[in-house]
Formats: sequence, structure tokens, C-alpha cells
Amino acid sequence: MMKFKTSLFALLLLALTAMSNIASAENYTLWVNGRTGGGVVGDYTSFTYWGPSSTAAGVNKKAVNWDGYNSISSQNGKIRDALDCFCTGNNWCYIATHSAGDLMMGYTLANYGSSSRLKKNAVANSSGQCGNSDGTAQVGWNIKWIRAASGAGGGSELSDAGSWALTEPLVKDLKTTTARAMYNHNNTANVWFYMYAGAKGTLYSGILPGQDDEAVAYHSSGGVSGSSGSSLCNPSDWFCNDLTMGTVNNEGGSSKWAFHSVSFRDDNEAYNHYASGNWLGIVSVVRTAMVSSAL
Repeated sequence: MMKFKTSLFALLLLALTAMSNIASAENYTLWVNGRTGGGVVGDYTSFTYWGPSSTAAGVNKKAVNWDGYNSISSQNGKIRDALDCFCTGNNWCYIATHSAGDLMMGYTLANYGSSSRLKKNAVANSSGQCGNSDGTAQVGWNIKWIRAASGAGGGSELSDAGSWALTEPLVKDLKTTTARAMYNHNNTANVWFYMYAGAKGTLYSGILPGQDDEAVAYHSSGGVSGSSGSSLCNPSDWFCNDLTMGTVNNEGGSSKWAFHSVSFRDDNEAYNHYASGNWLGIVSVVRTAMVSSAL
């Protein structure tokens, strides 16, 4: 009888432990900024880059801040800290990026998406690092998907032409040939990138081929493969090949990188590149999608 009670107690304890682990599972929405930065690095509540922190932007939203000035490789540890914090163990993440944040996430997954990661407890210190949860490790991170607002994974011709300050290390990374050769864009650790391409360009953005949002052209914001940028447009433009929706090849035959799909193409040319500290521009379209889908 005593052995039976002992065994029953052990089973109950095991069940309670399992229930506790299930109860502690959380989903998080991570927002990864682009060039210029603005939020406090290491402070996951600092949404200065995006807009008011009170604005809905997905479940358990966190601002993954990096300086938006130095090189992708030198700042990448900040991103890995956040992914370790909130996307390991029982926790899962939805991720939104803007501009160079797309280049940052692509670089992260291509180089570290299959690496061993210690599971963390989602309690961050002032440096943005979290403590270990149970001492065990896992392969990569628990990421449901990524939504990229004006993704600059393919670079920008504004960087090629010197329209941005050439002393910035990040601007050198954003040159089209450099960005496209920086890592294997087809290697996303099987995580999908859903691309949101803005098209409210201006006259001075004539440097950018095809449709653009003043800073990034469709070839990049649409996740189009190749060693350099190509000219892609909306269907209403008869003098330029169309950027197609989803994963299918574009008009003219150019393809998208693996695990990249166009979810939004700005056919009405209504959205520019800039969040302007108030969740505006193409970021507003992604924010709406995160509110409805990052649950």
C-alpha cells in the first residue's frame, strides 16, 4: 500500500510539473528595427523607433533594439539575446521587421538558425539578456513566422549611390551587392518571411529601380533573389515587370528566395518607408497584420 501511495504521489507530482510547464508557455511578438535605431538597446519596452508603446502590435510585444548604425555582424548579438530570451523552451515568437531589420533577421537565421541555444526564462536584465530556465538546450529558436515591412535583405541603391552617410558601417552593408552576398538568403532555418512592399516613392527616389517606397525598391522588399537588384513594379505599370504575390516567379522570370512570400504589394502607392515615430507608412500595414495574426 505504501509503495502504491508513493507511486501515486510521484505521478501526481509529474503531472503537476507538466501542467506548470504548459501554463508557463507564452507567445511573444518581437519588433526588430532598421537603420537609425532610436529605441534603448537592451530595453524591450522601448518602442521609440516605432511609435507609442501603448499601441497594439501583437501579443506580448517586445522592441528588439539595436543601434541601426553599426554593421549587421557587430550588432547581431543583440538580436540573438532577444531570440534566446523569448523564443526558446516552451515560448514561441512572431517577428516583425522594418527595412534593415529584415537583413538582420536573415543574417541571424542563416548563420545561427541551426545553432545550439540554451533555453531562457524570458526575464531580461538591463542588457537585454535572460537567465537560463532549466539548463537544457535546443536547436535554433521557436519562430512561427516573420513579417517584413519594406525588407532590405536585398540592399538599397540609395546606399550604392551614396545618398546616405557613407561613414555609417550599416550603409556599407546595405549596398545591394554586399547585402545579397552577406549570407545565404535561401537558408532561413525553414522560417517563412512574409514580405510587405511599399510604393509611395518620390521623384528623388528615381535612383531606385522600379517601384519603391523612397528607400527600398520592390526587388528587395519583395524578397527577389539574384546578385543585384532588378526593376519590378505594380501591374498598372506597363513598362516594368510585375512583382507577383506569393512565392511564384515574377513577370519576366525572376524568382524569390526560398521561404519568402509577398503578402502585400502597394498597388495604390499609398505607403512610404517611414514609421515616423507613430507606426506609419508600410509599418502600419504590418502592425495591422500582427494585431490580427500574432495571438
